[in-house]
Amino acid sequence: MNSRDIIALEDAHMPPFFAKIPIVIERGDGVRVWDAEGNAYLDFTAGWGVTSIGHAHPAICAALAEQSGLIMQGPNAGLTYSPARAGLLSLLTELLPVPLTRVFFSNSGAEANDAALKLARRVTGRLGVIATHGSFHGRTLSTLSLTGQAAQRDRFAPLVPGCRFVPYDDLGALRESLDGDTAAVIVEPLQGEGGVRIPSAGYLEGVSELCRANGTLLIVDEVQTGFCRTGPMFAVSATGARPDFLTMAKGIAGGFPLGAFAVSEEVSAGLGAGDHGGTYCGNPLACAVASAVIRVLIDEGLADHVAVLGRWALGEMASWRDAFPGVVTAVRGKGLLLLLELRDDDAAARVDAECLSRRLFVRRTQGNAIRVFPALTITQAELAEGLATLRAAVAAVAPPERA
Repeated sequence: MNSRDIIALEDAHMPPFFAKIPIVIERGDGVRVWDAEGNAYLDFTAGWGVTSIGHAHPAICAALAEQSGLIMQGPNAGLTYSPARAGLLSLLTELLPVPLTRVFFSNSGAEANDAALKLARRVTGRLGVIATHGSFHGRTLSTLSLTGQAAQRDRFAPLVPGCRFVPYDDLGALRESLDGDTAAVIVEPLQGEGGVRIPSAGYLEGVSELCRANGTLLIVDEVQTGFCRTGPMFAVSATGARPDFLTMAKGIAGGFPLGAFAVSEEVSAGLGAGDHGGTYCGNPLACAVASAVIRVLIDEGLADHVAVLGRWALGEMASWRDAFPGVVTAVRGKGLLLLLELRDDDAAARVDAECLSRRLFVRRTQGNAIRVFPALTITQAELAEGLATLRAAVAAVAPPERA
């Protein structure tokens, strides 16, 4: 089929949930992808943060080939044991922050967050959950109920009861909202979909202390920030916070669908048979791929690589606000989760279109911003190439300087 036929078929037979880009992507390698006509593009979206070690990485291809030749799904699913699952559990429990020791697998980050909400209520016997304004936790009904963006949430009312919101990075507001019926607080170490919002030093530790004092469980959503996206393996690790749940997905398996949540021994002791489950709960194929991805992250020292490149990229982008005062309002981020904030939605849409015309994929966020989150294996030369293209796109949109 040619590109026109492929586009026509998808448009005719898929629900209209996306305003799709009329480009057919056929293959990828590292941070580059090619369309059906053979045109190359630079990918600064990593498939929305999932292709953490790049497209078609040899380690992923080898893991898929080896494990699929053994077994992809065990008989009786999660009721049987799996070498691939045990290997991934062993690897993860070496990396997870204190006090997390037990892991259960899902298909996505939304499912992991959904399970954390349900199980926090089960363990505590309480119903209330507090999330933050600007947060994003998924598209299931319960995770939408916890998403602090009215435009995403309110059209699906009535929502799951018991969910309320406080401002992000505001310990005073959280303290006032906590009560004897609060089962959990769910928070992102850094808000990704909410506009790459970085909290003040001490915020996450303060949230943790308030939760513990109130008998409330802390759910840390690392679906986007986990697996070296901001530098460290998990963004919460160096904050002093002690999560009761930590949710993961996106970069965990480099593009293969997989999510997970980790819990402490204390939480696990309050759970029992039948409290949760799933057909693909640690599917051997997904686990083999995730182990391969995590090994690459560790063996290639990508945590340090990401931290260094992130600082360099922010330094490069910092001058854009002065260079284009009529269009650029802010630049921020951590590691390889970066954001360029523009004066309004129209400017961001035009920059997005200019990037695409220059064969660079970026992700528009919150209407007026461009998010940059490429594969963590990107080289400095590739990052510089993409940033130069992004800068040229901004220049094309910026108003001419007055003489």
